[in-house]
Amino acid sequence: MIALAFAVAGALGYGIGSIAQAAGARRSRDTLRALGHPLYLAGLACDLLAWFASLVALRTLPVYQVQAVLAGSLAVTVVAARLFLAARIRPRDAAAVVATILALAVVAAAAGPQDEVRPSAALRWGLVAAAVVLAGGGWLATRALRPAAAALAGLAYGGAALCARALPVPGHRGVLAVAGSLLAEPLTWALAGFGVTGTLLYAFALQHGPVGPVTAVLWITEVVVPSVVGVAVLHDTVRAGWAPAAVLAVLATTAAAVVLATAPATATATAEGAE
Repeated sequence: MIALAFAVAGALGYGIGSIAQAAGARRSRDTLRALGHPLYLAGLACDLLAWFASLVALRTLPVYQVQAVLAGSLAVTVVAARLFLAARIRPRDAAAVVATILALAVVAAAAGPQDEVRPSAALRWGLVAAAVVLAGGGWLATRALRPAAAALAGLAYGGAALCARALPVPGHRGVLAVAGSLLAEPLTWALAGFGVTGTLLYAFALQHGPVGPVTAVLWITEVVVPSVVGVAVLHDTVRAGWAPAAVLAVLATTAAAVVLATAPATATATAEGAE
């Protein structure tokens, strides 16, 4: 339950962070002033805390559960944008928010007990190689395949989630020893590479494409692909008899995220927060 609370906190942090950044941008006359506005900085802090919360959740929860919960941040953004930015909520947006809540309840109930991941050398270096290949693919996308940038950003964020799930964190050792161990761990560098690539590609995609479709593609790839890899490779488990419900709930969360990505409230928060 504690790990699930961290995942929910991550979703809340991302959702509220988007609104805070949008509000800060609205109250500033140009980009430079927006970056220094207290609300914008508070939004960035929320994003950072949300990211750390998601890393904690991934230590003991399956990837599909954490990614689905984080996708629920769009529901938080839509509701908060209505309350604080007076953004319009369509009937289908309200339905998608309700569907998200119900689907996430099913995902939470369906997760089985998770064993600690013991990454093999093949898994470690496979993820490192994937991070390098994805970075190269992202560079090509910014040159000739711009429509692919959002999908590659989602894959990068998903790769970071897989690294966080598999990353071995030594315990009962001094801070310096733990830090040294993490710096020597290939998964740490793969996680960082995925994170940087995802952040740059998402920003690029928002600059060159409509907010709604970009965000929808991002969440589809960020939820579905790492969820499948988590079950197949990291042996994330589902409670006995709950597999069909878990699959449907993850797909429902993803579908709701697609709807919410096109909501006027999401466009308001994401577009202004990214300026």
